[in-house]
Amino acid sequence: MSVTSTRTAKTTGSGRGEASRKRGLPQGGGRRREFTARRGLQIAAFMAPAAVFVAVFTYYPMIAGGQMAFRNWKLTDLTDTSWVGLKNFRDVFADPAWGTVLGNTAVWVVGSIVPQLVIGFALALWLRRRFRFRGLYQALIFFPWAISGFLIGILFRWLFNSEFGVVNDLLQKAGLIDEPIAWLADPKTAMVAVLIANIWYGVTFFAIMILAALQSIPDELYEAAALDGASKSRTLFQITIPYIRTTLALTVLLRVIWIFNFPDLIFGMTGGGPNNETHIVTTWMIKITQQGDYGRASALGLLVVAALLVFAVFFLLATREKKGVRP
Repeated sequence: MSVTSTRTAKTTGSGRGEASRKRGLPQGGGRRREFTARRGLQIAAFMAPAAVFVAVFTYYPMIAGGQMAFRNWKLTDLTDTSWVGLKNFRDVFADPAWGTVLGNTAVWVVGSIVPQLVIGFALALWLRRRFRFRGLYQALIFFPWAISGFLIGILFRWLFNSEFGVVNDLLQKAGLIDEPIAWLADPKTAMVAVLIANIWYGVTFFAIMILAALQSIPDELYEAAALDGASKSRTLFQITIPYIRTTLALTVLLRVIWIFNFPDLIFGMTGGGPNNETHIVTTWMIKITQQGDYGRASALGLLVVAALLVFAVFFLLATREKKGVRP
């Protein structure tokens, strides 16, 4: 290459670098497109359909339903939708079934979340190990999560049927009971039956989430613990749980919210009966909606949103990690 061509190449390169610096572009190989009003309009045009869809089908129903909570909104008389303030909220608290529904909701959430977490954690620890046909076992365990909750409710309604249910048949053959139990008709056993169904259904979610978190733990930590002579329980509580505690906290938070808002299974099994003994807040809200009292149902819905929001804030504050502290 001649001296002239070399100087020309250097001059051209320096000229391009100077132009790039003036336009605020990187001097490397990749060039960043300059943001212009036209490009902004293009981005807005692509985002507009999604924004309109979310606004129409999410935010507008939320706002419309929220304002119903403060109005006399009943299907039996749509000519009078006057503003009633907090009357619908007072009617909710004054309803004789409110105490039963609130207690059922607490039993439903706590009685489901604790066994699901414990059993799901144990399954995740088992599935983390390498053994033959592990993929098949994972598929069988994760399969229930692909089924609708309402269909699960119908399935367990047949299983707990007092006349020809599989549960009574197995218990009688095992000699544990002498006569069939009316699981879904007896107030003492109805909630037990729906809890068993929900535990079976929700274990899968914990197993999936915890297994994914366990696979991120370096094997070197377990090898070092084994060399130090740490027992399995000490390894569990000092390595495994601290390493995945953020995932555990978020998983429990999500599951509590979902169980609180999970009327499908109860409607499939009992419909909230007998005598409101399996009604939780969300199933009771649907029942009130079916009765045509949209104002009281909307008030109950706002109470649910407020309760879950407060719970989420306090739960995240209680489980957050301190800065500079590693598990």
